[in-house]
Amino acid sequence: MSLVKWMDRTLYPAHGERWDDRILRERILESIDDDHDLLDLGAGAGRVAEMNFKGLAASVCGIDVDERVMANPHLDEGRIGRGEVIPYADECFDVVVADNVLEHLERPREVFREVARVLRPGGRFIAKTPNKRHYMPTIARLTSTRFHQFVNRLRGRDEADTFPTRYLANTPADVRRWAEGAGLTVKRVELIEGRPEYLRWNALTYSVGTLYERAVNLLPFLARWRVLMVVELEKPARPARNRRAA
Repeated sequence: MSLVKWMDRTLYPAHGERWDDRILRERILESIDDDHDLLDLGAGAGRVAEMNFKGLAASVCGIDVDERVMANPHLDEGRIGRGEVIPYADECFDVVVADNVLEHLERPREVFREVARVLRPGGRFIAKTPNKRHYMPTIARLTSTRFHQFVNRLRGRDEADTFPTRYLANTPADVRRWAEGAGLTVKRVELIEGRPEYLRWNALTYSVGTLYERAVNLLPFLARWRVLMVVELEKPARPARNRRAA
């Protein structure tokens, strides 16, 4: 057993692979029913098993700029499209979800407005994305896409799933600004720190990452520097009409 694997088992026995996707899945399952229509924004090729909600909702649709979305096995229907112009009619989804998509948005104002447009009143937008204040996005902003591909290759991810990052909707304040501009209500913003995925190269870098993780989880004033941001937004329900007295 390698030293890194030993540290995984000793320091983070409950994490395992894609622990962050499991957190997102739990939040989504809290908000969907079997009569809901769900849209996966940036659904991709369907490589993340935790984003499979087929059979748990009335319909599961997805869009992506990548044509592989058309063959995504987790979807009832996949369409090629961008978040700035979602190729669906007004108010046709109860839940919109996005897994590691917000960091890639070039025009978040338009995307949040489009999400609000396709959501039914009372519908939810649930997304997971890196927190821009964490060291990982800081390094990403200072390095090239080629370097990101190299890092993802070390983590076992396909280079084809590596896209340029913008980080324009990646702090709680950013999300609140874009949400309010789109008429969405912020229901919950969670900042979470877990296993230091981007420093699991060797025992030394892993140790540094673990010290960072312990610090930001132990000290409340450091919470704003945790890596993961999970947000839940809601489209306000229409006010009930008052009946006239008979």
